[in-house]
Amino acid sequence: MEKRLVILGSTGSIGTQTLEIVDNNEGLSVLALAANKSAEAVERQARKYKPLYCVMYDEFAAADLKVRLSDTDIKVLSGMDGLISVVTLDKADIVVTALVGMIGIRPTIEAVKAGKTIALANKETLVCAGHIIMPLLKQYGAKILPVDSEHSAIFQSLNGEDRGNIDKILLTASGGPFRGRSYDELKDMSVEKALAHPNWSMGKKVTIDSASLVNKGLEVMEAKWLFDVPASKIQVVIHPESIVHSMVQYVDGAVIAELGIPDMKLPIQYALFYPDRKPMRDNRVDFFKLGKITFYEPDVETFKGLKFAYNAIEKGGNAPVVFNASNEYAVKKFLNKEINFTAIYDIIETALDEIPFNEAATLDEILECEAECYELLSKRF
Repeated sequence: MEKRLVILGSTGSIGTQTLEIVDNNEGLSVLALAANKSAEAVERQARKYKPLYCVMYDEFAAADLKVRLSDTDIKVLSGMDGLISVVTLDKADIVVTALVGMIGIRPTIEAVKAGKTIALANKETLVCAGHIIMPLLKQYGAKILPVDSEHSAIFQSLNGEDRGNIDKILLTASGGPFRGRSYDELKDMSVEKALAHPNWSMGKKVTIDSASLVNKGLEVMEAKWLFDVPASKIQVVIHPESIVHSMVQYVDGAVIAELGIPDMKLPIQYALFYPDRKPMRDNRVDFFKLGKITFYEPDVETFKGLKFAYNAIEKGGNAPVVFNASNEYAVKKFLNKEINFTAIYDIIETALDEIPFNEAATLDEILECEAECYELLSKRF
């Protein structure tokens, strides 16, 4: 039976790799594509995959795309209403949520309420609204399948096991391009160097988060909600080779891990066809060439983002929202070459210290908190 996909963030790294999987496998079709502003890129995708709907979050881009696709029967929608319309379509089987930023939260909630299977690649959904999303999954019978390599590995390592027997989740991190650097050295690291990830091909924002280790903090927050474990049971392990994608240690001391080459198409494809596995060409680890794999403890005094993340988790309430929003603000400034690399940490720390605490954040309060962070930080940095 063919699975019909709605892909939010179709022009980004996860979205384009999802479409590669569609190219290489029977049994998948594209029902809807959605992106922010890249009308030209979405037009190319639409002409190739022939979806029934395209959504541009930006209204000007939507108007542009309507003209570009005027010779087709594809319906072009815009804004948040457009995103919600396509994720709740009766014909949609899987919603791939790969939008970057807070705009991914509301469509994901509506997809959950529609009982959809969600291939989740939007970190903000669980980081900022995990306390809202997880109860809704049970209420509406929806399902989240993680697309992050690390969370997919944990999910696979838990298959068939009693989650009450989890002793510890071992969340691996490559260490990024700056592994082993001192804090003083980080101050002089350029945007170009920060984007030169040694193992993974990702979007710019995620790549910077990897260099700062903020991404691991965000992934700890996600894992807490996805697998219903306290952050104290999630340990980050630096693993430069990125072959072990993550592990689960059980109460008897046994450790189950998922290994593979660093290729995001592997966890994407696993989520799209779960519980089945489909062949992938040239996707094999050669252990003889690899020779060895290594593991190190993270340096949280140098890469402060990870330490701040654990502090935010422990505090709870809107603190993870503040952590995420302030990092988004900082990364944008860094990519624009307006701040140096370590200022990312200064910005996060300032926001965590100064944004008022809200213990039980509603969705509206989450979005208000993001705006409050941006307003505060724009006056300081």
